[in-house]
Amino acid sequence: MLICTVEKIGRDYEVLGIVKGSTIQSKNIGRDIGQGLKSIVGGELVDYTKMMNDARKLAEDRMVEEAQKLGADAVVCARYATSSVMQGAAEVIAYGTAVRYV
Repeated sequence: MLICTVEKIGRDYEVLGIVKGSTIQSKNIGRDIGQGLKSIVGGELVDYTKMMNDARKLAEDRMVEEAQKLGADAVVCARYATSSVMQGAAEVIAYGTAVRYV
């Protein structure tokens, strides 16, 4: 399935509706302590980077699943957003417009 951030994709299409997928992810307390110590000396927080990459992929997969249920061929105007739900936990949402080629 095509997922893109633009509206024009070089094909005519019918709009099916807004689709979204989300997840809330957190790290375990042991890794939180390790990452907290890493923030003192600086550098990339590798465990958090992996957590957020995994969360984006899961949110995107859920968005695509919703689009497929509508019979979509693509999702246009796709966007991603994150927010902190509580300390050590973040929500990731993927959303866009499901379309079917005509």
